[in-house]
Amino acid sequence: MNKSELFKSISNDLKNRLHLLEDKPEETIETTLKALWFTAAGFPVSAEGARKLSIPDLTDKQIKNLHQLIEIRLNNTPLAHITKRQNFMGIELLSDKRALIPRKETELLGRKALELSNRIVKSRGKINVIDVCCGSGNLGVAIAHYNTNCHVFATDISQEAVELTQDNINLLNLNQRVQVKQGDLLSVFETDEYYEKTDLIICNPPYILSSKVQKMDSEIASNEPVLAFDGGMLGIKIIQKLISEAPKYLTIDGWLIFEVGAGQGSFIAQLCERSQLYQQIESVSDDSGNTRVILAQKAKPVYSQS
Repeated sequence: MNKSELFKSISNDLKNRLHLLEDKPEETIETTLKALWFTAAGFPVSAEGARKLSIPDLTDKQIKNLHQLIEIRLNNTPLAHITKRQNFMGIELLSDKRALIPRKETELLGRKALELSNRIVKSRGKINVIDVCCGSGNLGVAIAHYNTNCHVFATDISQEAVELTQDNINLLNLNQRVQVKQGDLLSVFETDEYYEKTDLIICNPPYILSSKVQKMDSEIASNEPVLAFDGGMLGIKIIQKLISEAPKYLTIDGWLIFEVGAGQGSFIAQLCERSQLYQQIESVSDDSGNTRVILAQKAKPVYSQS
């Protein structure tokens, strides 16, 4: 059997056996099999990365390895944990159990944050960014990768996530412009070195209600860290804290930008307004019309006349 026949045969078999998740639209039967095929051949690649590639010939040993990888995938192990790769904003990143697998939907936040960073660079020449709840580091490293005038300080409460972020920093040779530290939200920046020195704070926080976390698909619940999902009883615990604490670190006219869950946007935008800490609040919606990203620009200080 040649490689085309083998690929077709396995694809037909997977049609009734492979469980695909809605929040990973890049994973289809074809891209999943391609990614596993390349991994079996010794060239690990994500589903997105494998999409346009032509599959190589496999040795008998590699074919055996491919079938083993397929069985692992069919047993609900995430594809990104098998290939150790996930594509985010066109960049191949390392991915494993240490942090949330970057989702396609978060590219909406990434693209808007990159656009903001480019706008700030045009007026200031350079930009300081803090990436909070950085997970695998996908947002911070993507912005630094595409915006060479950007310096990123990333942080996560999970030491394992911090280590994965560092691995991705190393992978992309960004050590000169991206640093990562372990800490709870913005706690590691509680010094004069960071107060009012940051142009842009980005965050993909946990925003799923605690009651819903254990009801998530077993592929997610059994393989990805709960810390990355659990947003507390109302799903906004961390977001509320972020809204109140961010201005202390932002420059005048600096921006806070973060992801929200479907259905949370209107309420969270109101929280930003009521705080009176921000002068301009915008939102970005996904293709279904759901607000998924909130942008809030720090309010100018009001000076009282004596």
